[in-house]
Order: sequence, then C-alpha cells, then structure tokens
Amino acid sequence: MSCREEEWLALSGLQHFAFCRRQWALIHIESQWQDNLRTVEGGLFHARAHDESQRERRGDTLILRGLPVFSARLGVTGKCDVVECHASPQGVPLHGEGGLWQPYPVEYKRGAPKVHNADALQLCAQAMCLEEMLCCTIPEGALFYGETRRRTVLPLTEALRGQVRDMLEEMHQLYHRGHTPKVRPSKACNACSLRELCLSVLLRRGQAGVYLRQAMEEA
Repeated sequence: MSCREEEWLALSGLQHFAFCRRQWALIHIESQWQDNLRTVEGGLFHARAHDESQRERRGDTLILRGLPVFSARLGVTGKCDVVECHASPQGVPLHGEGGLWQPYPVEYKRGAPKVHNADALQLCAQAMCLEEMLCCTIPEGALFYGETRRRTVLPLTEALRGQVRDMLEEMHQLYHRGHTPKVRPSKACNACSLRELCLSVLLRRGQAGVYLRQAMEEA
C-alpha cells in the first residue's frame, strides 16, 4: 500500500480492528471514546512501559521503552511498549550505542491471553515497523500479560505478517471512505467501553424505521 504520511494510521488501531471493526471505526474515524474499568486499568498498566525516560542496560541487554516506530510501506505509526535489544554479532547498529544489537519487541497487556489474535497482530506490526526502520529481521517477540505475570513468546510467521498486511489494507480503505461498518453483536460487546456509543442492540434489530414501528406496536 502507498499513502502520504498524513494518512498513516495509528498502529494501536490494529488491535481494535481485529477485535471489532466497528469499534475501530468509532475510535479512529469518528473520534469517539469512552473509558471503562478495563481501559483505565490498561492505561495505568502501560504507564511504566511507555516511560521513555526508563532506558536500562542489563548486561548484554538494552531496554528501550515507549519507542516511536513507523512503516511507510504499511502506512502506520505508533509506539512499542518495550523493545529489548540483545547484543549479537548478527544484530544491527543502534544510534548512540556501540556494537550490534538484535531487537526483540515486548507488548504489555493488562489481562490474560485471549482467544482471538488481536494482541499477536499488534505485536507483529510493531516488529514489521522495526524491521523497516532498522533494516533487520525479527523472527519473534513476546506478549506480557499482567494477570498471569508471564510472557507468551510469539513466532512472527509469514502467515501472521500476511494477516497484518491484509487488515491494514482494509483499514486504509475504510478510513479513506470514512465508513463505519455495521455492528456484529457478540458476547464481547458486554465488555466494550463503547457499548453505549455503539448502540449495538438498536443496530442488531435492523433499520431504525423497523425498530420504531415494532416499539410502537409493543406499546
């Protein structure tokens, strides 16, 4: 895909899009947002990970937090929670650092591992941005979940990369059209912070005229 820099999308939106296309459009096209307990807790959980002043060196590992990344090929921009750079002869040079380093992105999530792969897609997109910026190859990364306090290692397969490219292509098309997809109600709607803005119950009933007519008949 090819687009101007001002048309680049937020990398974090990939997770929203994978979870629910309508949720993504409400946030990133219509600029609507509403917090709930989960989003507030998630924000607090990410606070330290995104603290750019927290730059650590632990032996042969350099830890970068809140690292800005972008990809002109994918048309996205955002930040990585944490990028661990491990000293390696097969690595790449980093600005301000001696030696060669192998980047290893780590995405922090408040809850537990999920059934869907929204988190995996977001992490993979971060790695693809780093690869483009640093001219390197990143074969894997990790997802750290606050509920389990454990990492889940994620191989960044070609199949996963293909999903990232396909989803971002669809996101760019919807964004260019300014189109908000119709709702596809599921159990996940109950936990969505945009539930009251989305009005999934009304949309599930069909067209507004039909809903109003049924409501009047019931009254």
